[in-house]
Amino acid sequence: MKAVLPAIARPLLEARLPDDLEVAWFTSPDDAKAMIADAEIAWVDMQPTSHVAEAIRASSPTLKWVSTIYAGLDAFPLDLLRSRDVTLTNGVGINAIAVAEYAVMGVLVAAKRYDEVVRAQDRHEWPKDAPGKTELADTRALIIGMGAIGGMIADRLRAFGVDVIGVTRSGRDGTLTPDAWRARVGEFDWIVLAAPSTDDTKAMIGADELSAMKPGAWLINIARGDMIDDDALLAALDARRIGGAFLDPTNPEPLPADHPLWRAPNCMITMHLSGRSQTKMFERAAALFLDNLAAYRAGQPMRNVADLDAGY
Repeated sequence: MKAVLPAIARPLLEARLPDDLEVAWFTSPDDAKAMIADAEIAWVDMQPTSHVAEAIRASSPTLKWVSTIYAGLDAFPLDLLRSRDVTLTNGVGINAIAVAEYAVMGVLVAAKRYDEVVRAQDRHEWPKDAPGKTELADTRALIIGMGAIGGMIADRLRAFGVDVIGVTRSGRDGTLTPDAWRARVGEFDWIVLAAPSTDDTKAMIGADELSAMKPGAWLINIARGDMIDDDALLAALDARRIGGAFLDPTNPEPLPADHPLWRAPNCMITMHLSGRSQTKMFERAAALFLDNLAAYRAGQPMRNVADLDAGY
């Protein structure tokens, strides 16, 4: 049984792997593509994520299980994995705390306009008044995607006195279904995107949704950049139709230096740093991989098995 694993995780994994597991440690995309050819197990996360799909396409039918640290599956050739009946386990929960904290930071920064405070400091200015005066208490948030991360965001916002309503596919636990939230989008001060990237979520925030938002409401995206129609967002920001946007992911990434979002008013871009704003990511990923490896070898159910049809 051969596994292709990232060399960056070697210090966390090597001493805890079974002696009979043949391991190839990759350090580059070319290494991963060469090593995966006869592998049964692959953990081939790389940046940019386009290398992930390239590596998996270089695999053979011997590949049975792909593990990833990523929660989203948009980097993976799901059709290929589905056709070969390959199991894909994702990293849901690994970055949940860090990303949830980042989303709450986005809400707080927007409420108090801390971006303007930092710019004033850079100019050595002492403002006569606070640039942001919104109190989170008694505001309302719509969280589109109430999975592991969305649930944590909801818990943290409620601690600030925010009234939170979520969106789920099933409408469980009093959440709205995907066909119901648009009619109510104007009720909320914060629209938080925390859903997985699928065909159904691409450009889900467009001109109609932005026009329906409450004046002064903020769009907080910690999911995927392709969920927002950038042209529509730019128009809404330029026209001051919404309060602003806090964008952790963008489309594309990295965002080109001449992209108009950089200069858009009331737009904060955080360069998709949310999941990396922690020190425990690889520790958690290694622990999850080792648990799943033991289950895989024993023929037992693994954790975080993705639904390749649903795309998450």
